[in-house]
Amino acid sequence: MEPHFSSPPSMESLLAEAVAYGNDENESLEAKAQKALECPCIADLRNGPCGVQFSESFLCFLKSTSEEKGSDCVHPFVALQNCIKANPNAFSKDILEEAEEKKEEEPTQEYKIIPPIWSRESQSPKSKL
Repeated sequence: MEPHFSSPPSMESLLAEAVAYGNDENESLEAKAQKALECPCIADLRNGPCGVQFSESFLCFLKSTSEEKGSDCVHPFVALQNCIKANPNAFSKDILEEAEEKKEEEPTQEYKIIPPIWSRESQSPKSKL
């Protein structure tokens, strides 16, 4: 029996699960990538409004042979990002929550300028000569 997690899985954990699902050392990189894409764990990502873009960027990343993995996949990643912007409900909020959490860590603050007490005191002369 698999352990039950109280919080929904993150995008990172779903992708890691899919990669593990397709990891068969006897298969080619292409076959591993295709199998990883077939993982039921990412079915929602594949079948949503940005499914094509997700699939293309995920396959590109899996098949990437550049030194910095995925750096040769800029165009598919940009296409996916644009699709997500155009379809904000393309992925569940739980999956995209990681990015939103980072935004929440740096809330924009409205600063109220409070003048020092001495500047609010009466400007009338107080000398008692």
